[in-house]
Amino acid sequence: MTKPEIPGRRRVARSATFLRAAPLAIVIALAGCSLAPVYKVPAVPVATSYQDTSLWQTAQQSDQLPRDEWWQVYHDAQLDQLQQRLLANNADLAAALAHYRQAQAFNLQARSALFPTVSTNANGQRDRESDTKPLRGSLTGPNASPADYNSFTVGAEVDYEVDLWGRVRNTVEASKAETQASAADLASAQLSLQAQLADNYIQLRGLDQQIALFQQSIDAFQKALKLTQTLHTGGIVSGLDVARAQSQLSSAKSLWSQALAQRALIQDAIAVLVGDSASTFKLAAQTDTIALPQVPIGVPTTLLQRRPDIAAAERRVAEANARIGIARAAYFPSLTLSAQGGFQSAQYPSLLTAPNHFWAIGPSLFETIFDGGKRKAGVRAAKAATDETGARYRGVALNAFAQVEDNLAQIDHIGVARTDQKDAADAAQHSVDLSMERYKEGAVGYLDVVQAQTTALDAQRSLLTLNTNQLRASVQLIKALGGGWSTAELPAGKR
Repeated sequence: MTKPEIPGRRRVARSATFLRAAPLAIVIALAGCSLAPVYKVPAVPVATSYQDTSLWQTAQQSDQLPRDEWWQVYHDAQLDQLQQRLLANNADLAAALAHYRQAQAFNLQARSALFPTVSTNANGQRDRESDTKPLRGSLTGPNASPADYNSFTVGAEVDYEVDLWGRVRNTVEASKAETQASAADLASAQLSLQAQLADNYIQLRGLDQQIALFQQSIDAFQKALKLTQTLHTGGIVSGLDVARAQSQLSSAKSLWSQALAQRALIQDAIAVLVGDSASTFKLAAQTDTIALPQVPIGVPTTLLQRRPDIAAAERRVAEANARIGIARAAYFPSLTLSAQGGFQSAQYPSLLTAPNHFWAIGPSLFETIFDGGKRKAGVRAAKAATDETGARYRGVALNAFAQVEDNLAQIDHIGVARTDQKDAADAAQHSVDLSMERYKEGAVGYLDVVQAQTTALDAQRSLLTLNTNQLRASVQLIKALGGGWSTAELPAGKR
């Protein structure tokens, strides 16, 4: 026979079940909250286009710079080889890589707080209690407590902090953002070193061309001096012409020696960059012309994704924003669930038996009542740090736009100046040819030859300098554009 159900019993049972489940539901709900502000990337004024783009094309999705070897746009095999040596041997790059690996390890440490901590312990010792210990048991009689005894313990403990206010998760987010910033720092350091090497290499090749020019001038001036000495011996010209020819030759030799000294300094700088000893490192002279590359510059908005230093600055804003949540969580109690158990006995042989078993389980709640304003100051400091990193991010981004504009203008205006200087150099060389012919005919004095040759040398040297400076500006432009890097190279979950 079925027992009749008492009215209301089902409702009471349901209410009891709800009351038992309510605390768990509240804990789960609280564990999903976060006290960090909703993150927004700081706003930066961005123009729709760059001002000086007459020599440059807008980058399309298919014509970005090479991701890993942007310097190949210069089509120089020796530069390619040096860049590979830099990647393998540069000390600063190795230090930046080690720093990034540290950040990765710190991130793994922070993530470990998302999981319970399990620990074990084993202890065996001989103890003696003081006879005058407070609340000491009886020293005599049938219930006397021994003064000397053994204690053997084997146990385990599990602890887990319930992330009620998002403190742990915000700590992990902050650590993750710092790791991503370190990855961008590594890319930024690599780009800077690669650009420095390319810049030094272009300077070196420019000096090679100037040294060759000085050597040609020295050869020409030696011939002119010999001609002047011959004419002076024949009584055709005065000793003043000989002195002028000698002075001009000596000046050219001085310029040649100065260029060699400058080349040695740059060669030593390249040796350090590629991780070699300056005492043994040597680059043979090379006077081949390096063509100015056509660099796709894109639009200003793409710069925010292509510059690793901008990405690093943005990630540090995200990190600081997460730390506001960590600071705010300090106002609320922390809840830790703990369980421990094991065996304890005064006799080792029977340690692992049921009578020696002990256990404890339960939550621990900790809340600070008064801290003299410490938590309030922590929140204020976290907010100020977010404001600071936001301002730095805007500064880095604005400087990046300015660097692109600067180098675009440099390349554009140097290109115009280079065309005019080429005309000046050609005219000066023509003047040298005419003055030398007329000097041989006795129509002009050697002063006219000296002036024409000096002007021609200066014009040709200026032309080579402009060529070098324009190439150097192109390197700085590529660096300002972020090289071949993009935010897609950050670990997943940047945004």
